[in-house]
Amino acid sequence: MWTLYKKEIRSYLGSLIAYIVIGVYLVLTGLFLWFVDGNNVFDLGIASLQVMFDIAPYILIFLVSAITMKSIADEKRLGTLEILTTKPISDTAIILAKFLASITLISFALMLTSVYAYTISNLANPIGNVDWGAMMGSYLGLLLLSACYTSIGLFSSSVTDNQIVALLSSMVISFFFYNVLSLLGDVSWLDSVGRSLSWFGLEFHYNSISRGVVDTRDVVYFGGFTAVFLGFTQLVFESRKW
Repeated sequence: MWTLYKKEIRSYLGSLIAYIVIGVYLVLTGLFLWFVDGNNVFDLGIASLQVMFDIAPYILIFLVSAITMKSIADEKRLGTLEILTTKPISDTAIILAKFLASITLISFALMLTSVYAYTISNLANPIGNVDWGAMMGSYLGLLLLSACYTSIGLFSSSVTDNQIVALLSSMVISFFFYNVLSLLGDVSWLDSVGRSLSWFGLEFHYNSISRGVVDTRDVVYFGGFTAVFLGFTQLVFESRKW
């Protein structure tokens, strides 16, 4: 599995797409954090990365979908999937290797934004007077959210051999689970049903863990969500044997 993992990492690093999407992520989060009128750090007058943490889940929908879109779809299109499956490696190991490679790249993109955290810390009065607990919780939330998006992206990539279809379907599914389910909780006529549905949304648990208190229920939710979509991916992956 680790051989395939390293191969996937090399594939990402040898592709312009990875550098472009990471660059787009950093530029967009930076623009919202520092330059967008009325909603940047200077206008709000608060030494916090909350602006970035509010917009990052939406930007990550595109980032993760773009990274994962070719993971399996490209293998199908090029006909290398059949060659890969003849190797002495299980389908589960193949999926996990692709999942871990994608998460590694996304983690690198998130890590680069630590420059913003350092800058915010130095802008605070006194220096370093920031809510590090909430900040670390939000970073953990983004990482867990990225794992969910990645599992959705791999699933979308497994059901088609067209990268664009995989990209769009991954974005739609991710947006549905992050935002649409949460919005249902605000629909008055749905009452308790809407609130129950919003609990199944990714945004509910992301907001919960972003407060800086790591609740095991949120971690279990993210882990279970990721496992379910990786399971769907394996089912589609193994359907070629039927």
